[in-house]
Amino acid sequence: MRLHAPTSRVPAAAPWALGALLLAAGCGGPTADPAATAGAAVPSRTIPLAVEKPQLTLGFIKLTDMAPLAIAYEKGYFEDEGLYVTLEPQANWKVLLDRVIDGSLDGAHMLAGQPLAATIGYGTQADVVTAFSMDLNGNGITVSNDVWRRMQPHLEMDAHGRVAHPISAAALRPVVDAYRAEGRPFRMGMVFPVSTHNYELRYWLAAGGLHPGYYSASDVSGQIQADVLLSVTPPPQMPATLEAGTIHGYCVGEPWNQQAIFRDIGVPVITDYEIWRNNPEKVFGVTRAWAEANPNTHTALVKALIRAAVWLDAGGGANRREAVDILARPDYVGADADVIANSMTGTFEYAKGDVRSLPDFNVFFRYHATYPYYSDAVWYLTQMRRWGQIETAEPDDWYHDVARRVYRPDIYLDAARLVIEEGHAEEADFPFDTDGYRPPTDAFIDGVEYDGRHPNDYLERLPIGLKGTQQTS
Repeated sequence: MRLHAPTSRVPAAAPWALGALLLAAGCGGPTADPAATAGAAVPSRTIPLAVEKPQLTLGFIKLTDMAPLAIAYEKGYFEDEGLYVTLEPQANWKVLLDRVIDGSLDGAHMLAGQPLAATIGYGTQADVVTAFSMDLNGNGITVSNDVWRRMQPHLEMDAHGRVAHPISAAALRPVVDAYRAEGRPFRMGMVFPVSTHNYELRYWLAAGGLHPGYYSASDVSGQIQADVLLSVTPPPQMPATLEAGTIHGYCVGEPWNQQAIFRDIGVPVITDYEIWRNNPEKVFGVTRAWAEANPNTHTALVKALIRAAVWLDAGGGANRREAVDILARPDYVGADADVIANSMTGTFEYAKGDVRSLPDFNVFFRYHATYPYYSDAVWYLTQMRRWGQIETAEPDDWYHDVARRVYRPDIYLDAARLVIEEGHAEEADFPFDTDGYRPPTDAFIDGVEYDGRHPNDYLERLPIGLKGTQQTS
């Protein structure tokens, strides 16, 4: 656990300011580094808001996409807002969500599906909101060495004699069939039932003709009619679970795909960038009650996180090596720096030695990555419906209403305007003219177009999955 104490730019009227300054002076706390801030139009001049709650505890899971939290601390951006912040790693996604709901955590790095699922009462009932999307992309699907060996005869090669990417799950189907013939179920891990990883893995499998299974009210395993049996494994445990043979592959964020390469236990076969180019990933979530009780504190947090995201994408990745060294610390991800760098510095290693350029594998600010788009929320809801987590058909307006209850671009844009006024970013960096919906896109591995304004039409176009009034029970 880390206590982060402000060292400068604290509100003059704050009764805790003097103590904070003395603590910082005695403990050598981190200081802001305005010169390192990308896109700054004028020198840093952060004006802290009158925050309602200066002492905060924020949760995260040990993944590289928690980086905005780490950078906001290490670069002093929380301090600039007059905030004490404790960053606290959590054991798994369920514990993290439960602790936000019960107030043990003020907010957390969350799976994008968690605030949505909680709000509609899937798994846990609670009103959770997000005003900040933490990143795009960043996940991969890894298979064991045995599965990779069996897949190879079914893979296409490129003009240079290398395996052609992206790899379709159609190449996995003969392996799944062979396992079945041997009397062995084919099992894969994902991190949580409402995780991006679950939906991305399901999307990839279904696009290749493999059924990933349905959920129902009476069977929450997600394995109804499944060709491939999916189950939950916490991210840091994925490599060990694969090595033990409990699962034959997994979908997870970094650095746990690259860890399989370094430990020579598996091969990453595809990234989520190749499944859905520039897909939304994690969010920063708080309860609705907390947001309503602490509006200035919430805005201040979003301001600090925006600045961290800007820094992470500055100069075409110029700061990524420093970010890697920070994330490698035990307080954060706690993995070997070389493992983290393998995917965070513009490349991605698939099979051993097959290192390829992938500059957009981790995106933290570019492409309006931090804006909480309603269309992102709607996509997650369509996947919940597709696989039976939402049991019955809902009209398009229901999807839009849930998205607006959970995603708060109004708070984000308030924070963005202040960041611009303070000289830490420019107006062109933010989508002030959007209605909250991205343009329609077919940048998926199967080429099916997604338009967030028409969720039911989208579901109709997906060959495998529930649509219309279909139910699993």
